[in-house]
Amino acid sequence: MTPRSLSLLPLLVAALPACGASPPEADMHAAARSEMVRAIAADVVETREYLGKTELDPAVMAAMGRVPRHEFVPPTLRYRAYENRPLPIGSDQTISQPYIVALMTDLLRPQPGDRLLEVGTGSGYQAAVLAELVGHVYTIEIVPALGERARETLERLGYRNVTVRVGDGYLGWPEQAPFDSVIVTAAPTEVPPPLIGQLKVGGRLVIPVGEPWTGQELLVHEKQADGSLTRRRVLPVAFVPLTGPHAERR
Repeated sequence: MTPRSLSLLPLLVAALPACGASPPEADMHAAARSEMVRAIAADVVETREYLGKTELDPAVMAAMGRVPRHEFVPPTLRYRAYENRPLPIGSDQTISQPYIVALMTDLLRPQPGDRLLEVGTGSGYQAAVLAELVGHVYTIEIVPALGERARETLERLGYRNVTVRVGDGYLGWPEQAPFDSVIVTAAPTEVPPPLIGQLKVGGRLVIPVGEPWTGQELLVHEKQADGSLTRRRVLPVAFVPLTGPHAERR
């Protein structure tokens, strides 16, 4: 991500419990989605020493099996959409590996009525998965072209409980706070204080933290009654860095 216009432009988009793809299209990719879900399950078993468990929430896995990932990747890469790996989406950004999307979703412990903040919309895929599981997703993307494309994709697929904003995610979304949980899909070198302030007591913040591409860890924080955070390290990861004027000054 690179600093661009940081005007906050709310873009209302959609989310239904199931995607709006036509039945023929959905059937065409059903087998590939099922294979992707099996690959995610295998990765969970492989990383059980980090995770402390051998399977993710069945509701999360079901959501991964419903969302049409091929709609969130460039047309030239759709044939690779259900590979269990990250893919480029333009603007030097990527759509995350499905295993990581599923894991981060599981770590949030999403509930049907939750209001959730995502920092780093990217393609919109993570927001779509979350929208299958929670009441409303507020998601912020600093790159205008990506934010607009994600809004259009989510709207076209019939997702109605996602709101996309173009702006600096480091600052969160104070007008909609507090949030039941917060997920960050780009790595700062430390946790942004505004995101802590916008998290409800008992809420979870799932975020990769560390230096760009090296030395990053996926962390889960839980907010205590006194405003402090507990922290749990999950596993080593490699995310694009969180950018923007506030992140870059630190």
